[in-house]
Formats: sequence, structure tokens, C-alpha cells
Amino acid sequence: MERTGSAYLIGVDEAGRGPLAGPVAAAAAFVPPPAYPFLSEVNDSKQLSEKKREVLLALMRTAGVRFGFGFATPREIDEFNILGATFKAMARAVGRLTGALSTGPSGTLVLVDGPHRIRDLSLKQEAVVGGDGRSLSIAAASIFAKVMRDRWMSDLDRRWPGYGFAVHKGYGTKAHMTALNLLGPCPEHRRSFAPVRMLVEAEA
Repeated sequence: MERTGSAYLIGVDEAGRGPLAGPVAAAAAFVPPPAYPFLSEVNDSKQLSEKKREVLLALMRTAGVRFGFGFATPREIDEFNILGATFKAMARAVGRLTGALSTGPSGTLVLVDGPHRIRDLSLKQEAVVGGDGRSLSIAAASIFAKVMRDRWMSDLDRRWPGYGFAVHKGYGTKAHMTALNLLGPCPEHRRSFAPVRMLVEAEA
């Protein structure tokens, strides 16, 4: 559903809304039209293996796709709730990309994956349900957000060993819950999420 009416068509997607730990990450992507023929395999990141996402990210960068990255911390998630924090991450990603592209509001259309537009964003935008399977720009953003967040969780695994962040990426797997009950939450855990909150309350 890519369009040609805007000088800059920017796709936005997030990664990491569901995990119990780590940031929620967002990416904004601008795919220059000459790159379209080379990116036929770019798809919703959830449909791709970790290795394939890395390969496609390298291909997109070679083809001239531009990205902006944004995130919200676990503390921001606890303060603003996950949806509010996701909007903040998305707005930061869009801001970094548009700043790098030096584009103004009149020539930009932002396509946002999902049913919600980004709050407090001054650019024209459309919410696209299932957008990561319908828009190349959103699919590109979904891959970038997922790859960057996965790398971040691998870094957190080295900082906070024992939880298995590099494996489960913060999701509430059986192994993660076992480690959480044994070690207690670390600063990267989202205390507003029920499994972590109940553990903290039980220890209080």
C-alpha cells in the first residue's frame, strides 16, 4: 500500500510490548522508491527468523533505507503504561528519522502499524491494522525495531546474568519465571506487569 503522493512516506512499528523486562522499542523507516524492487522479501518481522531479519536489515541498509530508532524504559512503561510508553518510543523514532531527512510536516505521511495513531505527533499520520504485512515501510520498521531490541536484550543478559534475557528477550517464558522467582526482579523488569508486581508485593 505504498504511496507516491508524499515526498516522505514513513512506516512505524514497535517491538517488545509484551515482555516482562527490557524496553519497548520502536522504529521509523523511509524506503526510497528505487529500493522497492530489491526488497521483495521484506515482511512482518514476526514471520521471519532471527537470521533472516539480520540479513534483510543489512540488505535494506545497502539499498538506502533510512531508519530512526526510539525506545521507552521499563520505568517509563510503569509510569505511563505500555501503550503510552509505546507512543513515546514511536514519536522519538519518527523525530530522529525526520530530523535526519530534514523533512517538514507538509511533505510527510506516517503510517503506524496497529489501530492507534501516535499521540501528540504533529505530522499527518494513518493507523494501519496489520500494517507490517501491508506496507513495505512498516515491515522495514518492524524488522529494524525487532533486531535492535533483540541486540539490546543480549546486552542486558551480560549485565544481568541468570535471567536468560538473550534467549527469551524478556518474555514470560517458564525459564524466565523460574529465574525471576529465584533471583527476584532486576531494574530492567516492568513492575507494573502482573507477574512482576505480584512478586514484588509478596516480598514487601
